[in-house]
Amino acid sequence: MIKFVLMVNRQGQTRLSRYYQPVELNRRVALEADVVRCCLARKKDQCSFVDYKDYKLVCRQYAALYIVVGITDAENELSIYELVHNFVEVLDKYFSRVSELDIMFNLDRVHLILDEMIQNGHIVETNKSCILAPLTVLDKMADSC
Repeated sequence: MIKFVLMVNRQGQTRLSRYYQPVELNRRVALEADVVRCCLARKKDQCSFVDYKDYKLVCRQYAALYIVVGITDAENELSIYELVHNFVEVLDKYFSRVSELDIMFNLDRVHLILDEMIQNGHIVETNKSCILAPLTVLDKMADSC
């Protein structure tokens, strides 16, 4: 099961966080700080899978952004690694070369994309067209008003 998804920049600032189980706010801050510190300290030639306390972390870097997914021991790390890549490809398709600013100023859209892919900590959709279909409808409705 997926416990959380974080997107952070090189400075360690969280740009997106989604938790799939309740976590107290003060524990979230400590968790994010530790996870970010752990992943940012890793070199490119090191493994993208890290055992961290109760979680396995799957880290992937895209330019200046790091995407970190916390999963249970029962989850397949490689499938999550591919899910992260698929998520970035969907963002690229929607934003035409996604950047950190796209994420910051369109956080609602990014959350919608993530929600189309993952629900209650489980992967529900990986087809790019199906993921983007609701956003396309929303964009057409917004343009017609």
